[in-house]
Amino acid sequence: MRHLVHAEWTKFRTVRGWVVGMLVAIPLTVLVGLLGPLGSQMNCVGPDGRPCAGNVPPTGPGGEAVHDGFYFVHRTLTGDGTITARVRALSEDAEPWAKAGVIVKDGTESGSTYAAVMLTGDHGVRMQHDYTSDIAGPQSTAQEQWLRLTRTGRALSGSTSPDGEHWTTLGTVQLDGLGDAVEAGMFVSSPEHVEITRGFGTVDATGGPTSATTTFDEVDVDGDWSADWAGTNVGGPSGTDTGHTDDGGRFTITGHGDIAPLVPDQGSRGRTVENALIGVFAGLIAVLVVATLFVTSEHRRGLLRTSLAASPRRWRLFAAKAAVLGAVSFVTGVASAALAIPLVQAVEEAKGMFLFPASPATVARVIVGTGLLFAVAAVLALAVGMVLRRGAGTVTAVIVGVVLPYLLAVASVLPAAPADWLTTVTPAAAFAIQQTNPEYPQVNGSYTPADGYFPLSPGGGFAVLCAYALVAVVLAVVALRRRDA
Repeated sequence: MRHLVHAEWTKFRTVRGWVVGMLVAIPLTVLVGLLGPLGSQMNCVGPDGRPCAGNVPPTGPGGEAVHDGFYFVHRTLTGDGTITARVRALSEDAEPWAKAGVIVKDGTESGSTYAAVMLTGDHGVRMQHDYTSDIAGPQSTAQEQWLRLTRTGRALSGSTSPDGEHWTTLGTVQLDGLGDAVEAGMFVSSPEHVEITRGFGTVDATGGPTSATTTFDEVDVDGDWSADWAGTNVGGPSGTDTGHTDDGGRFTITGHGDIAPLVPDQGSRGRTVENALIGVFAGLIAVLVVATLFVTSEHRRGLLRTSLAASPRRWRLFAAKAAVLGAVSFVTGVASAALAIPLVQAVEEAKGMFLFPASPATVARVIVGTGLLFAVAAVLALAVGMVLRRGAGTVTAVIVGVVLPYLLAVASVLPAAPADWLTTVTPAAAFAIQQTNPEYPQVNGSYTPADGYFPLSPGGGFAVLCAYALVAVVLAVVALRRRDA
């Protein structure tokens, strides 16, 4: 087997066109990725060329970009303590994720650690902390809820009651970044109302800021509390009236904004790692063409007979070809992604665009995943070429199967449902391996391929491509055994 692999590698590297084709895939990936940021510019840029402060969202304790805007009626709590309050239901027209409840937060700066128990517009009682974590409470039809938050050291325990007598514990969370003195009290938030309608080649987005108002009473605190109740518009004003009134311990609070992770949909100005890899489809086309020619050129010229004469076990010959082509394609994919990500992101940052944070491990997974995408797609093209034995037909088939569904899905050519379907059942599902941002049930986002969200997980999408490649390889080996070269 080793001599077959060596022979196929020698064959590959001695054909200049194949080597050049693989090398071209790398700058092609980078250049196509650069087209978007080079033709764009943020509207708000400071005197130093950096984005204006309003364009850079706060960062949560986990390093993720977050929304952190709400109206906060608070006092300072030092050490352990408890706050209990009864909150009236939000109005029927409130946003589904409008929130009103009690919160303990490490200061009033956006992005600081917190835990909160809340009543939402349409999702019942929840306990949330540090923006990404969400715990659902018991279902209830009551028009009011008693909410309680208890601090013991760095631990926060949330409870709810429909009557103030019978309490249900929602959960206990550990906030390692919590200081001794914290701000605790009542809050109201209401996220922007956004409606995105997708048609064939069209995307319409409507909406705007919203506010919510509710009343808190039966407010009771226990522990070392200092100062009087004060109101703070966390996150700053955004054009929506907010504030509170205190009528002898009955607080009416109006708030806007959201306390949640920021998701990179088409309504945000942020750029993700996937955005830097939009040119991968172009590099992949070059790899698929080379993979096709690697087998169909031998059929066309009759050279495959010579190879088969040297290796009567035909499956071993195909395996050697697949090993060489897969390895070369993997290296090409890794190099393409490793160059495209820093270069494209450097231009995006210079243009004043906000970059969604991604951990080094996530970036490494995307780079290696791109290499695997190139490798398996190339083996798929090799197998299809072995079956069809025609270069033009094979190139057309693999591009239509792998690349075209991806382009239709991410370019907003199709509505969301057909785009999800294409990136579920076709080999294009493997592009999910580049997804870096999770979906959050507690955020009403636009979770479509056009926004960087695929219906399958990174591993699940890649498995779909592997399944197609496996079927094609079996058919190729059967065809190679049954017919004359």
